[in-house]
Amino acid sequence: MSHLIHDFRRRPAIFCLIALISCAAISPAAWSADKPKAPELSRVIAKEMTAAQKAMQAQQWSEGLKNLEAAETKSPLTAYDKLKINEFKANCYVRLNNLKAAQTAYEAALATGAFPADELPKTYRVLFQLAANNQQSTKAIEYGKQMSDAGAATDNDLLIMSQLYYQQKDCKSSGIWGDKAIAAFKKAGEAPKEVLYQLKLQCASDANETPAMIASLYDLVRLNNKTSYWNNLIRLERQDERDDHNLLMIYRVMYDTNAMQADTDYIEMAQLLGDAGLPGEAQMVLEKATSAGVIKDDHKERTNRLMNAMKTRADADKKGLPQLDAEAAKNPAGQLDMKLGEVYFGAGDYQGASTAITRGLGKGQIKQQDEAYVYLGRAQTALKNYPEAKKAFVGLKGVPNISQRVLKLWELYADKLG
Repeated sequence: MSHLIHDFRRRPAIFCLIALISCAAISPAAWSADKPKAPELSRVIAKEMTAAQKAMQAQQWSEGLKNLEAAETKSPLTAYDKLKINEFKANCYVRLNNLKAAQTAYEAALATGAFPADELPKTYRVLFQLAANNQQSTKAIEYGKQMSDAGAATDNDLLIMSQLYYQQKDCKSSGIWGDKAIAAFKKAGEAPKEVLYQLKLQCASDANETPAMIASLYDLVRLNNKTSYWNNLIRLERQDERDDHNLLMIYRVMYDTNAMQADTDYIEMAQLLGDAGLPGEAQMVLEKATSAGVIKDDHKERTNRLMNAMKTRADADKKGLPQLDAEAAKNPAGQLDMKLGEVYFGAGDYQGASTAITRGLGKGQIKQQDEAYVYLGRAQTALKNYPEAKKAFVGLKGVPNISQRVLKLWELYADKLG
């Protein structure tokens, strides 16, 4: 099911390398004998380093490199000399967009062992980003671990670590670093990036782990409420559902989230509604499918027959509305009010549906309370009264023996309302 997510594997990583590497000092270097305790550049390269700094300040990066290469030929050079020469070279190479050469220079700078301890975290982060940009995943991961251990990793760095591990087909480590990234984004008060959950989804899909795929899709819907994620989530949730009542509930979520795409979904939902004695809603579903143009040619005749049959039954229900309304009003139990609300809903009278079902719930003795709360919530949603709709869906929690799958889907739906 690799189609579930975007191809993030080919997405280039973009880093603020210029800003990060430019933190390396390009101000006049300390080679005065007046500061014996501080690291100093040797006098032997004073001329070349001064020229390199002036060129860099003038953004003459190639000229700067020439002077730095000239400084490398001098002797003797201290470890600190080599450190600063390579650090400055890395800066020039980044400005020239030669990231491979920049990485080589920065690695040479690190190899001198002359970096002060307080500069190592930044150094590991620069090397991590350079290696990742250069598609050297193994090196990037090692630098990333050092960066993280030094406390220099940002939420985006952790995200990239998760991607790098995924590219190496190490889903376990990808998940561990993904969880770290999600926690970091939340701690910063930001929404986690979509790709983090996509990675989890793809790993679960690759391993054919349906529960993990479902969990990832729940997270993705919570994050951005995309209909494509709803569609994939509901298809997974319904695949082993054998109870028609619960299956119809799942189809309603799919329908109301505009996640229904296949004509066979519309047709099966309409058949289930017809079997449940709800022809008005069945007619509504088929009319939407027809107007949207999703019915395939080889299903049009069957769809038209089904729609005509549902329309005949729905028209009869509408004609009987005044009598049913009068009977329901007199009945001390709420079941007739519930039936009345269903007919109103199928007829598109959402205020009438809300009024009838609210009255029925107040009376009690409704056989399928989950249906009552769902229809009430859907009616209030159609009326754009989202606070009341959410209250109605909350009522599902108190319904005895409700399917937990159905409950979770409607709770997720309610959470995204408005």
